[in-house]
Amino acid sequence: MIGSLELGIIYAVVALGVYLTFRVLNFPDLTVDGSFTTGGAVAAVLLFREVHPLIAVAAAFGAGMLAGAFTGLLHTKGRIDGLLAGILTMIGLWSVNLRIMGLAEDPVRAGAANLPLRTKETVFTVLRENDVLGTWLSVALLLAGVILLKLVIDWFLATDLGLAIQATGNNEQMIRSLGVNTDGTKILGLALSNGLVAVGGALVAQFTGFADISMGVGLILVGLASVIIGQAFFGNRWVWLATFGVIFGAIAYRLVIFGALQVGLNPNDMKLITAIIVIAALLMPRLGLGKRLGLSGLRRGGTAKAAPDEGAAEPEPVPAGAAGEAAASPSSPGSNDPNGKDS
Repeated sequence: MIGSLELGIIYAVVALGVYLTFRVLNFPDLTVDGSFTTGGAVAAVLLFREVHPLIAVAAAFGAGMLAGAFTGLLHTKGRIDGLLAGILTMIGLWSVNLRIMGLAEDPVRAGAANLPLRTKETVFTVLRENDVLGTWLSVALLLAGVILLKLVIDWFLATDLGLAIQATGNNEQMIRSLGVNTDGTKILGLALSNGLVAVGGALVAQFTGFADISMGVGLILVGLASVIIGQAFFGNRWVWLATFGVIFGAIAYRLVIFGALQVGLNPNDMKLITAIIVIAALLMPRLGLGKRLGLSGLRRGGTAKAAPDEGAAEPEPVPAGAAGEAAASPSSPGSNDPNGKDS
């Protein structure tokens, strides 16, 4: 179970990247299936060449940004549909990733589909050597790192540039009329999103001990499941609460997968289980599960106790004022005015 928690926290980095495009930019980006593998491939090749693990993760972030920016250029400058632009980039990255992974052993030969990293120094080597990995201390350290990343994203989205990116997703025509270059905000948002996804790929490769060409297949479902589960419980009213929900969703998703394997389900059915999780998360708000769990107050922006009753009718101001005047002066002449009675 602790291993699933650790992996869920690492995948929360990927989910935060998916959140930037899926919720902030309102952009259906499928590039992540390819950029996740790109991050793992770049990090693995650099580890084979004895580069420091942190530098390898930073290089993976840069490679992911390039992939996302390419999708953004196809969409904004090439006027290609966003969904199709992501698919084209994802397909192209398959060959690019094979080329990158082939650089680990022989710069001339390309086509290596799997790179083992068990004997290489990674960002988790220190934890593993000190018997911390696989303990609650490791979970706490990883969670602290992801929370720090979440705070950085919250801060960025509160800046002028971050608000422009949010406005591009909410109402592109309106923000363009205010002089904002929406093409630039889209490209930047996609670049940052896929950079985070690539960092997740680099961390997952180092955690699991290998980088594989197919490690990113179906990753978009994992990211969407995390985002949708988080939204179902915590809503999308505030950025800080939505990003917290994304982290919660990534961990919850991994725990559900762990539980499914523990009860004896076939590992080959994991994709089907993932699809069922996404469907259930999409139906949760319609079924009012968040409200039943007492989270409706957070989703509305206050406590459930302080929130007004949605089914109660508000009193009309005119009759209330008339009643107040009658109580203050019951014998007023206006109460017996025949004109008022006839009207």
